[in-house]
Amino acid sequence: MITTLIASLLLGLMSAVPARAAVPDWPLLQQGATGNNVASLQFLLRQQGRSVTANAEFDAQTRSAVTSYQQSQGLVADGIVGPATWSRLVVAVSPGSAQASAVRALQFQLRKHGHDIAADGIFGERTSTAVQDYKAQHQLTGGTTVGPTTWQHLLDSPPDSSPLGTYAFIIPRTAVFDGRESLLWPHHDYPASDIAVETGTPAYAITSGTARLNGGLDESCGLGVAIDGDDGIVYQYCHLDSRSVSDGTRVTAGQLLAHTGNTGDSTGPHLHFGIFRQGTSVCPQQLLIALYDGLAPPSPWSLPASGCTS
Repeated sequence: MITTLIASLLLGLMSAVPARAAVPDWPLLQQGATGNNVASLQFLLRQQGRSVTANAEFDAQTRSAVTSYQQSQGLVADGIVGPATWSRLVVAVSPGSAQASAVRALQFQLRKHGHDIAADGIFGERTSTAVQDYKAQHQLTGGTTVGPTTWQHLLDSPPDSSPLGTYAFIIPRTAVFDGRESLLWPHHDYPASDIAVETGTPAYAITSGTARLNGGLDESCGLGVAIDGDDGIVYQYCHLDSRSVSDGTRVTAGQLLAHTGNTGDSTGPHLHFGIFRQGTSVCPQQLLIALYDGLAPPSPWSLPASGCTS
Protein backbone atom coordinates (compact mmCIF):
# COMPACT_ATOMS: atom_id res chain seq x y z
CA MET A 1 0.00 0.00 0.00
CA ILE A 2 2.77 2.43 1.01
CA THR A 3 4.80 1.49 -2.06
CA THR A 4 1.79 2.16 -4.31
CA LEU A 5 1.20 5.55 -2.63
CA ILE A 6 4.84 6.62 -3.08
CA ALA A 7 4.75 5.54 -6.72
CA SER A 8 1.59 7.58 -7.29
CA LEU A 9 3.12 10.65 -5.65
CA LEU A 10 6.27 10.36 -7.76
CA LEU A 11 4.20 9.95 -10.93
CA GLY A 12 2.22 13.06 -10.04
CA LEU A 13 5.37 15.10 -9.46
CA MET A 14 6.87 13.95 -12.73
CA SER A 15 3.73 14.82 -14.69
CA ALA A 16 3.71 18.30 -13.10
CA VAL A 17 7.13 19.13 -14.52
CA PRO A 18 6.76 20.91 -17.88
CA ALA A 19 8.39 19.14 -20.80
CA ARG A 20 11.57 20.82 -22.00
CA ALA A 21 11.88 21.80 -25.62
CA ALA A 22 13.83 19.39 -27.80
CA VAL A 23 17.32 20.63 -28.60
CA PRO A 24 17.40 21.68 -32.28
CA ASP A 25 20.20 20.84 -34.67
CA TRP A 26 23.07 23.22 -35.14
CA PRO A 27 22.59 25.26 -38.35
CA LEU A 28 24.77 24.58 -41.39
CA LEU A 29 26.50 27.69 -42.77
CA GLN A 30 28.76 28.03 -45.79
CA GLN A 31 29.95 30.63 -48.25
CA GLY A 32 27.05 32.62 -49.71
CA ALA A 33 24.92 32.59 -46.56
CA THR A 34 23.78 35.89 -45.03
CA GLY A 35 21.93 37.10 -41.96
CA ASN A 36 22.17 37.22 -38.17
CA ASN A 37 23.55 33.69 -37.86
CA VAL A 38 26.47 34.71 -40.06
CA ALA A 39 27.02 37.88 -38.01
CA SER A 40 27.08 35.77 -34.84
CA LEU A 41 29.52 33.35 -36.47
CA GLN A 42 31.82 36.23 -37.38
CA PHE A 43 31.82 37.64 -33.85
CA LEU A 44 32.51 34.17 -32.40
CA LEU A 45 35.44 33.84 -34.80
CA ARG A 46 36.70 37.20 -33.59
CA GLN A 47 36.35 36.00 -30.01
CA GLN A 48 38.59 33.08 -30.99
CA GLY A 49 41.25 35.46 -32.31
CA ARG A 50 40.39 35.46 -36.01
CA SER A 51 40.47 38.71 -37.95
CA VAL A 52 37.21 38.92 -39.87
CA THR A 53 34.80 41.72 -40.78
CA ALA A 54 31.39 41.25 -39.16
CA ASN A 55 29.22 42.14 -42.17
CA ALA A 56 26.62 39.32 -41.89
CA GLU A 57 27.85 37.92 -45.23
CA PHE A 58 29.64 34.57 -45.42
CA ASP A 59 32.25 35.81 -47.87
CA ALA A 60 35.69 34.51 -48.86
CA GLN A 61 37.31 36.23 -45.85
CA THR A 62 34.90 34.49 -43.47
CA ARG A 63 35.48 31.12 -45.14
CA SER A 64 39.23 31.59 -44.75
CA ALA A 65 38.78 32.40 -41.05
CA VAL A 66 36.57 29.33 -40.58
CA THR A 67 39.09 27.08 -42.33
CA SER A 68 41.94 28.46 -40.22
CA TYR A 69 39.98 27.90 -37.02
CA GLN A 70 39.02 24.35 -38.04
CA GLN A 71 42.67 23.51 -38.74
CA SER A 72 43.67 24.84 -35.30
CA GLN A 73 41.09 22.58 -33.64
CA GLY A 74 41.95 19.43 -35.59
CA LEU A 75 38.61 19.53 -37.41
CA VAL A 76 37.90 18.84 -41.07
CA ALA A 77 38.97 22.13 -42.67
CA ASP A 78 36.20 22.40 -45.27
CA GLY A 79 35.06 25.96 -44.51
CA ILE A 80 31.55 24.72 -43.67
CA VAL A 81 30.24 25.48 -40.19
CA GLY A 82 28.35 22.49 -38.84
CA PRO A 83 27.89 20.82 -35.42
CA ALA A 84 31.57 20.07 -34.77
CA THR A 85 32.67 23.64 -35.52
CA TRP A 86 29.80 25.35 -33.68
CA SER A 87 30.35 23.28 -30.54
CA ARG A 88 33.97 24.51 -30.37
CA LEU A 89 33.21 28.11 -31.33
CA VAL A 90 30.49 28.94 -28.82
CA VAL A 91 31.57 30.08 -25.37
CA ALA A 92 29.55 30.46 -22.19
CA VAL A 93 28.71 34.08 -21.37
CA SER A 94 26.81 35.59 -18.46
CA PRO A 95 26.10 39.05 -16.97
CA GLY A 96 29.27 41.10 -16.73
CA SER A 97 31.17 38.85 -19.17
CA ALA A 98 34.34 40.44 -20.57
CA GLN A 99 34.13 38.40 -23.80
CA ALA A 100 32.71 41.30 -25.79
CA SER A 101 32.71 39.65 -29.22
CA ALA A 102 30.89 36.57 -27.92
CA VAL A 103 28.34 38.83 -26.20
CA ARG A 104 27.76 40.67 -29.48
CA ALA A 105 27.21 37.29 -31.17
CA LEU A 106 24.59 36.56 -28.51
CA GLN A 107 22.94 39.95 -28.95
CA PHE A 108 22.54 39.43 -32.71
CA GLN A 109 20.69 36.20 -31.92
CA LEU A 110 18.45 37.86 -29.35
CA ARG A 111 17.64 40.59 -31.88
CA LYS A 112 16.75 37.89 -34.40
CA HIS A 113 14.24 36.59 -31.90
CA GLY A 114 12.58 39.97 -31.43
CA HIS A 115 14.40 41.54 -28.47
CA ASP A 116 15.05 45.29 -28.78
CA ILE A 117 18.65 45.46 -27.56
CA ALA A 118 21.85 47.00 -28.88
CA ALA A 119 24.63 44.73 -30.16
CA ASP A 120 27.20 46.57 -28.03
CA GLY A 121 29.09 43.66 -26.48
CA ILE A 122 27.96 44.58 -22.95
CA PHE A 123 26.10 41.88 -21.04
CA GLY A 124 24.08 44.32 -18.97
CA GLU A 125 20.56 44.52 -17.62
CA ARG A 126 18.71 44.61 -20.97
CA THR A 127 20.66 41.64 -22.33
CA SER A 128 20.07 39.74 -19.08
CA THR A 129 16.33 40.39 -19.28
CA ALA A 130 16.24 39.27 -22.91
CA VAL A 131 18.11 36.06 -22.06
CA GLN A 132 15.73 35.34 -19.17
CA ASP A 133 12.68 35.90 -21.40
CA TYR A 134 14.06 33.71 -24.19
CA LYS A 135 15.02 30.88 -21.85
CA ALA A 136 11.64 30.99 -20.11
CA GLN A 137 9.86 30.70 -23.48
CA HIS A 138 11.94 27.66 -24.40
CA GLN A 139 11.95 25.97 -20.96
CA LEU A 140 15.73 26.33 -20.65
CA THR A 141 17.50 26.23 -17.29
CA GLY A 142 20.70 27.81 -16.00
CA GLY A 143 19.60 31.32 -15.10
CA THR A 144 21.15 34.06 -17.22
CA THR A 145 24.19 32.03 -18.30
CA VAL A 146 24.21 31.26 -22.02
CA GLY A 147 25.85 27.89 -22.55
CA PRO A 148 25.97 25.43 -25.48
CA THR A 149 22.31 24.33 -25.23
CA THR A 150 21.01 27.90 -25.24
CA TRP A 151 23.33 28.78 -28.13
CA GLN A 152 21.98 25.80 -30.04
CA HIS A 153 18.38 26.94 -29.54
CA LEU A 154 19.18 30.54 -30.43
CA LEU A 155 21.05 29.68 -33.61
CA ASP A 156 18.76 27.08 -35.12
CA SER A 157 15.23 27.94 -34.00
CA PRO A 158 13.41 30.25 -36.45
CA PRO A 159 13.02 33.94 -35.62
CA ASP A 160 9.85 35.12 -33.96
CA SER A 161 7.43 37.02 -36.24
CA SER A 162 8.17 40.33 -34.51
CA PRO A 163 9.24 43.78 -35.72
CA LEU A 164 12.89 42.94 -35.07
CA GLY A 165 12.88 39.58 -36.80
CA THR A 166 15.33 39.07 -39.64
CA TYR A 167 14.09 40.68 -42.89
CA ALA A 168 15.86 42.18 -45.88
CA PHE A 169 14.85 44.48 -48.74
CA ILE A 170 14.04 42.41 -51.82
CA ILE A 171 16.16 44.16 -54.49
CA PRO A 172 19.12 46.57 -54.47
CA ARG A 173 17.78 49.96 -53.34
CA THR A 174 19.37 51.69 -56.33
CA ALA A 175 17.40 49.42 -58.67
CA VAL A 176 13.99 50.87 -57.72
CA PHE A 177 13.32 52.53 -61.10
CA ASP A 178 10.54 54.94 -60.06
CA GLY A 179 12.10 55.92 -56.73
CA ARG A 180 11.25 55.34 -53.10
CA GLU A 181 7.68 56.67 -53.30
CA SER A 182 6.77 54.05 -55.89
CA LEU A 183 7.01 51.43 -53.16
CA LEU A 184 3.90 52.96 -51.63
CA TRP A 185 1.80 52.77 -54.80
CA PRO A 186 -1.09 50.32 -54.53
CA HIS A 187 -1.30 47.36 -56.89
CA HIS A 188 -3.89 47.75 -59.63
CA ASP A 189 -6.47 45.19 -58.55
CA TYR A 190 -5.59 43.38 -55.31
CA PRO A 191 -3.12 43.65 -52.40
CA ALA A 192 0.40 43.29 -53.86
CA SER A 193 3.21 45.47 -55.21
CA ASP A 194 4.64 45.97 -58.71
CA ILE A 195 8.19 47.37 -58.66
CA ALA A 196 9.61 48.58 -61.97
CA VAL A 197 13.14 47.20 -62.41
CA GLU A 198 15.37 46.30 -65.31
CA THR A 199 15.49 42.67 -66.45
CA GLY A 200 18.28 40.83 -64.64
CA THR A 201 18.03 42.76 -61.35
CA PRO A 202 18.91 40.54 -58.36
CA ALA A 203 15.94 39.59 -56.18
CA TYR A 204 16.67 38.65 -52.59
CA ALA A 205 14.84 36.54 -50.01
CA ILE A 206 12.91 38.86 -47.72
CA THR A 207 13.26 36.46 -44.79
CA SER A 208 14.23 32.92 -43.91
CA GLY A 209 12.15 29.99 -45.05
CA THR A 210 11.82 27.35 -47.75
CA ALA A 211 11.82 28.26 -51.45
CA ARG A 212 9.08 26.84 -53.65
CA LEU A 213 9.25 27.17 -57.43
CA ASN A 214 5.93 27.97 -59.08
CA GLY A 215 4.41 29.67 -62.12
CA GLY A 216 5.65 29.11 -65.65
CA LEU A 217 6.34 30.95 -68.88
CA ASP A 218 2.70 30.52 -70.00
CA GLU A 219 1.15 31.37 -66.63
CA SER A 220 0.15 34.82 -65.37
CA CYS A 221 2.92 34.89 -62.74
CA GLY A 222 5.54 33.86 -65.26
CA LEU A 223 8.55 32.24 -63.63
CA GLY A 224 7.89 32.50 -59.92
CA VAL A 225 9.39 31.70 -56.55
CA ALA A 226 7.48 31.59 -53.27
CA ILE A 227 9.08 31.59 -49.84
CA ASP A 228 7.19 29.64 -47.20
CA GLY A 229 8.52 31.80 -44.40
CA ASP A 230 9.60 30.61 -40.98
CA ASP A 231 7.32 33.38 -39.69
CA GLY A 232 4.26 31.55 -41.08
CA ILE A 233 3.82 33.96 -44.01
CA VAL A 234 4.10 33.17 -47.75
CA TYR A 235 6.03 35.62 -49.96
CA GLN A 236 5.53 35.46 -53.74
CA TYR A 237 7.92 36.74 -56.46
CA CYS A 238 6.63 36.81 -60.07
CA HIS A 239 7.70 37.63 -63.67
CA LEU A 240 11.26 36.42 -63.06
CA ASP A 241 13.84 36.01 -65.80
CA SER A 242 15.70 33.24 -63.95
CA ARG A 243 15.68 31.49 -60.58
CA SER A 244 18.79 30.95 -58.45
CA VAL A 245 17.38 28.39 -56.01
CA SER A 246 15.86 24.94 -56.35
CA ASP A 247 12.52 23.74 -55.09
CA GLY A 248 12.82 23.10 -51.36
CA THR A 249 15.99 25.17 -50.86
CA ARG A 250 16.37 26.68 -47.39
CA VAL A 251 16.98 30.43 -47.71
CA THR A 252 17.89 33.23 -45.32
CA ALA A 253 17.10 36.94 -45.42
CA GLY A 254 19.13 38.70 -48.10
CA GLN A 255 20.07 35.53 -49.98
CA LEU A 256 19.99 35.74 -53.79
CA LEU A 257 16.72 34.18 -54.89
CA ALA A 258 16.32 35.05 -58.57
CA HIS A 259 16.75 37.71 -61.24
CA THR A 260 13.82 39.84 -62.30
CA GLY A 261 12.32 39.79 -65.78
CA ASN A 262 9.23 40.15 -67.92
CA THR A 263 7.77 36.63 -68.09
CA GLY A 264 4.12 35.66 -67.87
CA ASP A 265 1.30 38.22 -67.90
CA SER A 266 3.53 41.30 -67.82
CA THR A 267 3.51 44.53 -69.84
CA GLY A 268 7.11 45.44 -69.04
CA PRO A 269 10.06 44.44 -66.85
CA HIS A 270 9.07 44.51 -63.18
CA LEU A 271 8.95 42.47 -60.00
CA HIS A 272 5.52 41.51 -58.75
CA PHE A 273 5.72 40.91 -55.00
CA GLY A 274 2.87 39.54 -52.93
CA ILE A 275 2.35 38.52 -49.31
CA PHE A 276 -0.15 35.87 -48.24
CA ARG A 277 -1.25 35.49 -44.63
CA GLN A 278 -3.12 32.23 -44.13
CA GLY A 279 -4.05 32.28 -47.82
CA THR A 280 -5.23 35.92 -47.88
CA SER A 281 -3.36 38.63 -49.82
CA VAL A 282 -2.18 41.48 -47.60
CA CYS A 283 -0.55 44.80 -48.41
CA PRO A 284 3.28 44.68 -48.63
CA GLN A 285 3.77 48.47 -48.93
CA GLN A 286 4.44 49.25 -45.25
CA LEU A 287 6.86 46.36 -44.95
CA LEU A 288 8.75 47.29 -48.13
CA ILE A 289 9.14 50.98 -47.31
CA ALA A 290 10.44 50.20 -43.80
CA LEU A 291 13.02 47.78 -45.20
CA TYR A 292 14.00 50.28 -47.91
CA ASP A 293 14.54 52.94 -45.22
CA GLY A 294 16.53 50.55 -43.02
CA LEU A 295 13.93 50.65 -40.23
CA ALA A 296 12.47 47.84 -38.14
CA PRO A 297 9.56 46.57 -40.27
CA PRO A 298 6.04 45.94 -39.01
CA SER A 299 5.14 42.34 -38.34
CA PRO A 300 3.69 40.73 -41.50
CA TRP A 301 0.89 39.50 -39.24
CA SER A 302 -0.22 43.11 -38.70
CA LEU A 303 -0.36 44.20 -42.37
CA PRO A 304 -3.77 45.32 -43.68
CA ALA A 305 -5.66 43.39 -46.35
CA SER A 306 -7.01 46.52 -48.06
CA GLY A 307 -6.13 50.19 -48.58
CA CYS A 308 -2.59 49.42 -49.70
CA THR A 309 -1.03 52.89 -49.33
CA SER A 310 1.19 54.55 -46.76
